[in-house]
Amino acid sequence: MTQTSETVTYSLESVLTRIESKIDTLQRDVNQKIDSLQRDVNQKFDSLQRDVDQKIDNLQRDMDQKFDSLQKDVNDLKVEVTEIKGDIKTLDQKFETMDKRLE
Repeated sequence: MTQTSETVTYSLESVLTRIESKIDTLQRDVNQKIDSLQRDVNQKFDSLQRDVDQKIDNLQRDMDQKFDSLQKDVNDLKVEVTEIKGDIKTLDQKFETMDKRLE
């Protein structure tokens, strides 16, 4: 059994052209994958930003409601303190009147 060797001859230009074509194809594939990845990352960041914005808005709304409620409570307390001062003044006057009668 004898083996014969075959010689295949390609021009350097055709080999380089094929290599260049494969490199171009790989570059396109890599660029497409990077573009796709960038779109995915951007979408995730946008979604995350919307979620954070919504949570901040909800927190702000809750804080505003609590502050308004606290402000109302403080105002009500001021009114009650004023009423108590008036009641104390009235009692003080009645006490003075009673004290004068006892003298």
